[in-house]
Amino acid sequence: MSAGSKDNPAGASAGQGRLAGRVAVITGASRGIGAAVAERFAKEGAKLILIARTNGALEELDDGIRAAGGAAPTLVPLDLRDFDALDRLGASLYERHGRLDILVGNAGALGQLGPLGHIPPQVWQEVMDVNVTANYRLIRSLDPLLRQSDAGRAIFVTSGVARMPFAYFGAYAVSKAALEHMVKVWAAELGKTNIRANLLDPGVVRTRMRATAFPGEDPMQHPEPSAITQSFVDLASPDCTRQGEIVDAY
Repeated sequence: MSAGSKDNPAGASAGQGRLAGRVAVITGASRGIGAAVAERFAKEGAKLILIARTNGALEELDDGIRAAGGAAPTLVPLDLRDFDALDRLGASLYERHGRLDILVGNAGALGQLGPLGHIPPQVWQEVMDVNVTANYRLIRSLDPLLRQSDAGRAIFVTSGVARMPFAYFGAYAVSKAALEHMVKVWAAELGKTNIRANLLDPGVVRTRMRATAFPGEDPMQHPEPSAITQSFVDLASPDCTRQGEIVDAY
């Protein structure tokens, strides 16, 4: 990880964007929504810690951010199912930055679509691990750092299938429903802290996951992930007052 400073105040940055100087962790950052959010946050002046499984894709994103004039992000090639590594993440970030201002829990696993009783147990477990347990471990590891911020902000990406009985999306739908309830519980526990924790439903966006779930669609009919990044900026900004809400990107 790149070096940071505990003494650098939250607003200190050469950038002038809404997130200038804010330290932000983004999971699932190598493509799709995560990459689009990373690019937007960089333009808004944030200091980025980008997490994804694929180092090559992270390096391509790094090149794009630098080419656009953004600060060099910290790249963390990591499988979110490595829970021990997530436990160590908080201590590592504290050593370098002393705080965390923004957490974007974007990474997600679709799993296998089909009748609920046909989902192999190992697929079910992988979806739960990535979509629910990894975010719990991130909360557990990073909550103390978010409390060190003057305005800690946490955003978790959800889906409309969490709130309707969408046939054949069993593991994914159940995991997103669990994620929503978990984040709402955490938000209720935050009380008078400076942390605001919310969920964002991106709606239908042109991503690889969408193409996998609906292979017969023309992906060009859907907006690109960059179209929804304003909602992430709004929820990540220090002036955000929402708490424990599910926010639609549109």
